[in-house]
Amino acid sequence: MSRGWVRLQAVVVSGSVAEGLMLAVVPWIAATITSDPRQLSLVNVVGQSPWLLFSLFAGVLIDRARRSTVLASAYAVQGCAALALAVAGATDALSLPLLVVVAFVVTSAQVLGDGATGALMPEVVEPERLATANTRLIVIDRGVVQFVVPPVAGFLVAFGLGTPAWVACVAAVVAFALVRGLRSAQATPSAKHPLRDIAEGLKFLVATRLLLSITIAVALGSFAASAAIAMFVLYVKEELGLGSVGYGVMLACTAAGWVLSSFVVGRVVGRLGYAWSMRLAQAGMVVTLALIAVLPPWAWAIGVVSLVQSAIVMVWNVCSQSSRQRFTPPALLGRVLTSHRALAWGLTPLGALAGGFVAAGFGLRAVWVMAALIQVLALATAWLGLSPRAFREAEAVAASR
Repeated sequence: MSRGWVRLQAVVVSGSVAEGLMLAVVPWIAATITSDPRQLSLVNVVGQSPWLLFSLFAGVLIDRARRSTVLASAYAVQGCAALALAVAGATDALSLPLLVVVAFVVTSAQVLGDGATGALMPEVVEPERLATANTRLIVIDRGVVQFVVPPVAGFLVAFGLGTPAWVACVAAVVAFALVRGLRSAQATPSAKHPLRDIAEGLKFLVATRLLLSITIAVALGSFAASAAIAMFVLYVKEELGLGSVGYGVMLACTAAGWVLSSFVVGRVVGRLGYAWSMRLAQAGMVVTLALIAVLPPWAWAIGVVSLVQSAIVMVWNVCSQSSRQRFTPPALLGRVLTSHRALAWGLTPLGALAGGFVAAGFGLRAVWVMAALIQVLALATAWLGLSPRAFREAEAVAASR
């Protein structure tokens, strides 16, 4: 185990605490200001828009600059956003416009941070250990840390709406300090226009059939998930009748699925292979979204479904990220990772917007009906494009480079 890999895990732990607190508290503060689904969806729409607006340019930066420097810059930006929210909470200056700006800045930092972390992985981890290492980072980011953070955020809100942001600011500063000691390779200079670099990464992604199929499936799934996530806080308050601590516990159920899945995802992928693991994961997502749409408002049942859903998503995400890292040349990896996010997650603002309007017009449960139907399209894409033969062909091409 390399020292770089150990330090990268420590960076992600601290950074995820900051990110998790901000992602948990911003929707809750917004829901204390307004109960209008359309206004709440606006916070999510603007908050998710950096994935569409900045991802492609972030990929160029990640491939042109030292990747550890890009990661440090992301945590500096995240710390500034947390500080602004903390000060606003302490001075009774919280408002929807401020929350919109904070959500936008936090996600912008996330675009840089996630891309840089993914591109750093092959520098500190051997190729044969990528699936295991990606599982570990996902557990840290979405599991262990967010299992603790959401209930803690709900508890901290009792001391003031800005209190979680103060803690997030400290965590971001710690992540910044840790990443400054992480060494990464010097970037390869490029005299090309940034748009040509972007086009090169996009061209590779689109021309690689297997990676394109993954991206299309994720794009559809991201639209569906964004609609559900945007309305989840209202669902918890109005359908389940829970308060801030209950909301944190529901988020923790999701995180628990990541943790529990991490103990078996390696064996699942090893036994089933990438192709069948990803196909069955997509089928599971359809089922869990449909269950939330039709189950009675039993908090324990929704918590269990959320746990199972996140466990399934864990399997998909590990296979998805590892596939891009395995089948992409190192010099293109930053641009391919962020090109995937731009195309796949670029629909999330539209998903959040659609969730708000569907909830306002047809009720909260209709959002999950819509999400399940869209997820069926993602399932069809995965079934057709992610066959065992497609993976064998991708492996042969990668080995011939």
